[in-house]
Amino acid sequence: MKVAIAGATGFVGSRLVERLHSEGHSVLVLARDSERARRVFPASAYPNLEIVAYTPAESGDWQTSIAGCDGVVNLAGVPIAEEKWTAARKQAILDSRKLTTAKLVEAIALANPKPSVLVSTSAIGYYGTSETAEFDETSLAGDDFLAAVCKDWEAAAQPVKDLGTRLAILRFGIVMGMGGALAKMLPPFKLFAGGPIGTGKQWFSWIHRDDVVNLILYTLQNPQIEGVLNATAPNPVRMNEFCETLGAVLQRPSWLPVPAFALEFLLGDGAKVVLEGQKVLPKQTLASGFQYQYPTLKLALEEILSGN
Repeated sequence: MKVAIAGATGFVGSRLVERLHSEGHSVLVLARDSERARRVFPASAYPNLEIVAYTPAESGDWQTSIAGCDGVVNLAGVPIAEEKWTAARKQAILDSRKLTTAKLVEAIALANPKPSVLVSTSAIGYYGTSETAEFDETSLAGDDFLAAVCKDWEAAAQPVKDLGTRLAILRFGIVMGMGGALAKMLPPFKLFAGGPIGTGKQWFSWIHRDDVVNLILYTLQNPQIEGVLNATAPNPVRMNEFCETLGAVLQRPSWLPVPAFALEFLLGDGAKVVLEGQKVLPKQTLASGFQYQYPTLKLALEEILSGN
């Protein structure tokens, strides 16, 4: 199998490339920064990997490289919760998802032969936020900024179905691994100063990075899977429980809350990603037959933090 990946050097993408390579598949990396991609994936270690430079929101010669690929995985998008949501940042969040997806669909349309499947990511921000509601793949979209981004992001992928290419959309929860969101939470716990963020009552719908990668591979390789799947673990928790579990695994207390205003000062509206949440269940994912390696938070954190 040959797979093209946009966003391959990111937190999920780099692990996906490792897995595909270890299983003997060929990988086409679509890279905004091809020099960085070559440092991340040196030719000596990845002989079955090709790197093609591309400008995500623009048409170009890079699009011809899609021809002959069996599948395309779209993981592209600037980080959501690392900077304040200025008008320019909000536009970048939207454009890096919507326009990149549209150009990948355009590339598939030009390809001969065409990839048989597009696995395109979205996020559980699609559902909006709530402390009381429960969401699954059939739930309606929310009405805030992130929900609007996710709707446009997913809509940009839909035309690929008219090309005869199977479409699966994975709505990511908070991806847990050594890095990403967890890396930002660990330092205060290690200094015996960890605790819940905000009220602690907000839902935290998470997934282990290896389960995300397994789900992407499962979706690529099973032609009966299409439509929306929630890429979340089947056991979401509230922030209080998350921090208590993290403290227990680290053998550290979880007693010092992080006030909401501290995050709001740093991230502005972007703090919503952490301060508000949603309880998201992967009903369609489970119905597809997918088996989670890390279905519970304690199991996931123990694996991630072993040796730390």
